[in-house]
Amino acid sequence: MDRPYIICHMVMSLDGKVTGDFLFRKECAAATDIYYRLNRELASDGFICGRVTMEGSFTGGFYPDLSQYERTPQKNDFIAKGLDSFYAVAFDTHGRLGWQSNRIVDPDGDPGYDGAKIVEVLSEDVDERYLTYLQTMGISYLFAGKDSIDVGLALSKLKSMIGCRTLLLEGGSILNGAFERVGAVDEISLVVAPVVADRDDKPLFMNSDLAHFELIKAEKENGSLILHYRKKQKE
Repeated sequence: MDRPYIICHMVMSLDGKVTGDFLFRKECAAATDIYYRLNRELASDGFICGRVTMEGSFTGGFYPDLSQYERTPQKNDFIAKGLDSFYAVAFDTHGRLGWQSNRIVDPDGDPGYDGAKIVEVLSEDVDERYLTYLQTMGISYLFAGKDSIDVGLALSKLKSMIGCRTLLLEGGSILNGAFERVGAVDEISLVVAPVVADRDDKPLFMNSDLAHFELIKAEKENGSLILHYRKKQKE
């Protein structure tokens, strides 16, 4: 396989939603705790999130003042010194995430996230000053498309240039769908909370294609279901 093995790991409502205010209700607290525990237990080289998820979980809307940075006109990949074996991969098409460290600083010190070295996946449609900012911060970045991100190319580079063998895909819905449409979801790990989400909340895979998975584990814990699926091989 010329890409990392991908496990989509999410908390889900009874009606198949993965984003929305239901995640912050007390009825979802047990499922969320299980999710974080499994995140630590699933063997991987790190996790992948989209821009909105990364912003909500880690950057808090911060963005640097790019006027203080020169332009880096070359659209070449950049691998920072000291890149190690645990990564936070941000699919950030237009370079909209502001980081204040080159590693994830989790407020709770969760070892499933804390200390992960940041890798930005970008399209070429990015402010050239943002590239200089990332270099100054010691944050690696990979280009994977002109105006949008080519998931297949991004994953190929994550394996060949960064050395990722297994990664957790942790949303959001649009990014999950993009992976699913190119056949890049190998397993699905779900914690199903006993709640029904709002009508406007987003599904596990946005704009998905038909695919087949087989259930390999089902457990009940503290009022939630733990479901684990593996992609079914074509016969």
